[in-house]
Amino acid sequence: MGDNKITVSIEQQFGEVIDIILQHKSRASKAVNKELLLTAWHVGGYVSAKLKSEEWGSKVVTQLSEYIRSQRPDIKGYSRRSIYNMVMFYDAYSTTSFLTTVENFLSSEFVQPTTAQIEASNFEPSSDHAITVQPKTAQIVQTVIGQMPKILELTTLTNHIEILCRCKNNEERMFYILYANKEHLVKRELQRCISNQTFSALLGSKDNMSKGLLETYPNAPIMFKDTLFVDFLDLPRKHSESRLRNGLLEHMKQFILELGKDFIFMDQEYRLNIGASTFKADLLFFHRGLQALVAVELKKTKFHPRDLGQLEFYLEALDRDVKRSNENPSIGIILCPEADRVVVEYAMSRSMSPTMIAEYKRILIPQERMQEKLNEFCNLFLNKD
Repeated sequence: MGDNKITVSIEQQFGEVIDIILQHKSRASKAVNKELLLTAWHVGGYVSAKLKSEEWGSKVVTQLSEYIRSQRPDIKGYSRRSIYNMVMFYDAYSTTSFLTTVENFLSSEFVQPTTAQIEASNFEPSSDHAITVQPKTAQIVQTVIGQMPKILELTTLTNHIEILCRCKNNEERMFYILYANKEHLVKRELQRCISNQTFSALLGSKDNMSKGLLETYPNAPIMFKDTLFVDFLDLPRKHSESRLRNGLLEHMKQFILELGKDFIFMDQEYRLNIGASTFKADLLFFHRGLQALVAVELKKTKFHPRDLGQLEFYLEALDRDVKRSNENPSIGIILCPEADRVVVEYAMSRSMSPTMIAEYKRILIPQERMQEKLNEFCNLFLNKD
């Protein structure tokens, strides 16, 4: 017994050392990212001012790139295209319109400038870059030219360029900055999220959620998508539930990215022994953020209200026989190719179990703009700690 206690104590101490290492590693990574962003910000701002004053033309930018390469071959990442990306980075994120959007949805903290490491007094702002933002608290926040707003520190330069190139408005751009930070997305993952319209899928109408889910988990509307894209499965129009399930199992990494990184896959066809009968839940996950089991039932046909009764039965079994005392009520998701919104609304209106209906799409659909729900997402981000 004594040896076991000593072993546990040592392992606990070793774990604390790992925590210290990871904490400082994270700080170092953030510091490096900040300096890379500041470098791009100042280079972009400098070149932008030269171009806007017509002191430089596009040929000069090419010459600049060649000069850096010839004089300092050790300095990488300053091709003509990269320099223009830095100009885009500065021009887009230093505008009044972008900072006003951030101010409206978040707080003045995210608009406050990041301390610059170099003198920026020679920058020549255009009229759209002389930034004064009026926050909700009626305090004036002035962003000095050459200083970078703190919201940009939330993700990498590579991600920022992807967002700037593929998102059409400031609301989308701000959303993906926050979402990339929340989900720790790398470039390839971010590309998929943008292609799959995560902005509209997360912030769309939530008539597909039961009263029980909304009451038990108030933040569920901005944590669970109502539409999931499974284009990576190459499903034919007509397919079986087993083919859908096997495809998701084979591509679980992509599926979890589509669901959200807080999902941990536990098992397929999870056995629920009830009385003398055995039932099987198609897919079982655990959600780290909500500390709850999540059962996903797969359907190859349009949603039918009887599907909800089956799912609620599974949730009852999970809560009675599987859920641990420190975990929250289990959540159920019916994943189907199509759902009549009126039928879903009727089915959800009296359901007190934490359930929802989500559609899976084989191909992408047009993007929507959702400012009201974006506000809810930003509030969740502000209150995450």
